[in-house]
This record gives sequence, structure tokens and C-alpha cells, in this order.
Amino acid sequence: MSSRIHPQPGILEIAPYQGGESRLDGVRDVVKLSSNENPFGASEKAMEAFRRCAHSLHRYPSSDHAALRAAIAEAYGLDAGRIICGAGSDEIITFLCQAYAGPGDEVLYPEHGFLMYRISALAAGATPVEAPETRRTVDVDALLAACTQRTRLVFIANPANPTGTMVPLSELERLADNLPPQALLVLDGAYVEYAEGYDGGAGLADSRENVVMTRTFSKIYGLGGLRIGWGYGPAEVIAVLNRLRGPFNLSTAQIETALAAVGDQDHVERCRSENARLRAWLVEALREAGVECDDSQANFVLARFASSDEAAACDAHLRGEGMIVRRVDGYKLPDCLRITVGDEPSCRRVAHAITQFRRQG
Repeated sequence: MSSRIHPQPGILEIAPYQGGESRLDGVRDVVKLSSNENPFGASEKAMEAFRRCAHSLHRYPSSDHAALRAAIAEAYGLDAGRIICGAGSDEIITFLCQAYAGPGDEVLYPEHGFLMYRISALAAGATPVEAPETRRTVDVDALLAACTQRTRLVFIANPANPTGTMVPLSELERLADNLPPQALLVLDGAYVEYAEGYDGGAGLADSRENVVMTRTFSKIYGLGGLRIGWGYGPAEVIAVLNRLRGPFNLSTAQIETALAAVGDQDHVERCRSENARLRAWLVEALREAGVECDDSQANFVLARFASSDEAAACDAHLRGEGMIVRRVDGYKLPDCLRITVGDEPSCRRVAHAITQFRRQG
């Protein structure tokens, strides 16, 4: 390649995102607990809607997502005109960085924050900035202390990935009210449906001009393979993001399947209830095995070990037993393993394997 041809600043600093593994050599029946997928899958209504889309593959999809935005608005009590849909909430995060951050600007997030915050900031030419957390929980005071005149975006996942911890709504309100005037607060709600009594920041986005909420169909709706997400915020912000959005960024299959999924809240409630039951059981089982973990409000548990070597050894033991969990070294948590809350047999199997590992010393 010519020495004169270079990518935009920041792009070569990006370490490509690595998703959770799904295969182990020589193992046929792998238990995958590495990607926070819904073990109960999509609802029957969503799967039937997907099958019907085979008959219209030759047609272009809707470009304004009006029907899906209306369905989301009805399900969550929102204004459809202030909703934008994307290929996963990742695309909404990318739009926000493209629209509001660039060279000379800063994008702020907690030290254990979702890796796409850093990646999207660098792709836009902005400078990623980390603020320390306190006991693996977002620290609002630390975020405010890290703000400067260059801060344009502040990203927080609540519940957080990969820790599963949450900060109360009062702290989010305090953060929004004390940010620099040029900064947007983005509340990443990928795991909101698993938390009790929290609206994901919808109320804040309605009452503040500097708050945007992102959501996804990948987790509790069981549609990770289709990549569907959405955002909600001030009308002026959503209008800006729509200028960046491609006219057909969602296929007909994505739109129709998401429509059916959001209309089946009975399935969502069943998944939420089962996740809460199995999450509590898994946390108790891990603690009984001598493995510490914080109280999680998501569909995963962050298991903490005495050292990075012990975490690596436990990971190797699980792989030998045909189970894949997630190493989180890239999130600056080398002594931890993130374990998705699977179905009951998967939870019992991983807990038994970790108990065996601990007993073997």
C-alpha cells in the first residue's frame, strides 16, 4: 500500500471487538455461556414472523421503520417520533459518536465499560477517556471529575456489562444535571428488561435535553442473530442521527420479527422471571463454592477469583468440561469470569464444574 494512503486518525488504535466463543475443538455438545444470549430463544410469534418474511425477500424494506417505532412506543410508553432504529444498539452508539464527537473531543465512560464505547470513539477520531469505578460499580463523582470542556459524550450501561451492577436513578439524575453543557449522557439499556423497577432512562430522556437511551432486541427478546436495536432521546438529537442512518439499515425480516417480538410481552415476562430465579440460584451456588460475585441485575454473573491465574485455570477447567464462559481481561478484570445465566441444566452444570475446580485446589 502506498505510504501516502492512511486511515483516519484513531482507527489503527482500535483492537477489533471479539465476541464470545461458541466452539470447542472435539466437543460436540458445547454449553455456551459466553455471550449473554437468552437461553429460551425468541418467542414463537417472532419466529413465525421471521418465517413469513421469506415470501417478500425481493422487496425493499420500510425506510422509516414507522410500524416498529409505533410498536416500541406502545410497549414502553414513549413518543414514536423520538425513536430511531438500528442494526443493534451498537449502530446507535456509532451514530452518536459520528454525530457528536470528533478530533479534539473526548468520549467518557467507566473503566469497565462496554468495549464498543472506546471503539466507536476512536472510529470517529475522538479521544476515549475512562473514569475509575468503585467496587465494579459506576462512580458518578469520578465521571464528573473526569469531564472537561472537550467532553461530548458520556456512556453508561445500567445494568453494566460485564459487572451486572447498577447505579440508582437518583445518581443518574445527578450526573445528567451536572454534566458540562456541551455533553450528552447516553444510557445503554441492553440489559434493562432483566432489572426490576427501572425504565432504562426513558423518564430521564423525556425530562432532560441531554439524555439519550439505547436499547436492544438481542438480549431478553432472543434476537441476537438478527441485530436490531433502537434509541430514544430529544427530537433534535434523533433528527441528527437519522441524517447518518442508511435508508435501509434494517431488513424486512428484522423489522417484522422485532414487531412480533415486542408484541409478545408474555414471553418477555417468562424470560425475566426464569432469569431472576436461576441467577439467584447461580449466585448462591458460586458463593457456596467460595467464589465471590456481586449481586447482578442482568442475565449474567461476574465470578471473582483470587488471581488472574486462578481465573485462567478455572476457565481451562470449564473448557475441558465442554463449557465456554467469558474471560474479561479486556475489561480490566483479569481475575474474573463472566458467566451467562443459561437454562437450569446449564446453570447446574457450570456450578458443579466450578465447585469441582475449587475442591481440587
